[in-house]
Amino acid sequence: MPIPVYGFTGFLEAGKTKFIQETLEDPRFNAGERTLLLVCEEGEEEYDSTTYPHKCVYQEIVEDLDALTTEDLAAMVKKYHAQRVVVELNGMRMAGDFYNKMPQDWQIAQEVMFADSNTILSYNANMRQLVVDKLSGAEMVVFNRVPLGADIMPYHKLARAVNRRIDIVYDYVDGSTQFDEIEDPLPFDISASTIEIQDEDYALFYRDITEEPKKYDKKTVRFKGQVAKLRREKEGMFAPGRFVMTCCEADITFMGIPCKWAASNSLKPRSWVTVTARVSVQYHNHHRGVGPILTATEVVPAEPAAVEVATF
Repeated sequence: MPIPVYGFTGFLEAGKTKFIQETLEDPRFNAGERTLLLVCEEGEEEYDSTTYPHKCVYQEIVEDLDALTTEDLAAMVKKYHAQRVVVELNGMRMAGDFYNKMPQDWQIAQEVMFADSNTILSYNANMRQLVVDKLSGAEMVVFNRVPLGADIMPYHKLARAVNRRIDIVYDYVDGSTQFDEIEDPLPFDISASTIEIQDEDYALFYRDITEEPKKYDKKTVRFKGQVAKLRREKEGMFAPGRFVMTCCEADITFMGIPCKWAASNSLKPRSWVTVTARVSVQYHNHHRGVGPILTATEVVPAEPAAVEVATF
């Protein structure tokens, strides 16, 4: 049986421990399941097991994440006969530093990020790679300690720029909570006969079409990109796209979409083109599953984008 893993991320003093404590005190979550609680970051607050409705929560402190092994984690589960794992991750480490060590039968069931509204924007300005890492994998982010009447738009934009599907919750200083209901209209008209993508909107377009390809099925799109060749398909296909930076120069990645075009062999790699194409949704190795596939009706040379690396 798979071992579900509930991951809680965020920086020191962001409220992770308090939330996990309250969760383990809730009989709806803690109904007697044998739970391994892994603490990868120790803050000022400590866990109080005397308040749990069931005493089958077993805490282990991970003092050195680098020294932790997959075998260590498997042994902990075996030691306590744990049925699930709750882990408080270290905010100054990438989430993958822990997840990559998980045994094969461990599966991430949920990941929640906590962020102190008074410090998260500063963290984002100075340690954006760590912030992006946590937002990109989370299903929900909780911005806590929000002053009453505060402008929530900067927090909304921060979360949505990284993860358009993330649920956002604001936890105010008076104890009240509010779910984010701000709508994010796309900067292009998806109902148009031809969806025109401006150069500055390519990153958002790429993320949207790859996350929700069915929304674009049988539609026509036009965008500017660079030519990339597909390794496994030498003839009749290429992958127009852009280099995209998510948070810093170290993570710049080419993001292209497989495109059928009979004259693809005549295209020079890295050259700029404007592509007009019809979208279909089907399996392709590039997506490692089902995703958008383009069938070009026109591919013409183009001038490079004013800013060659696209951003969100």
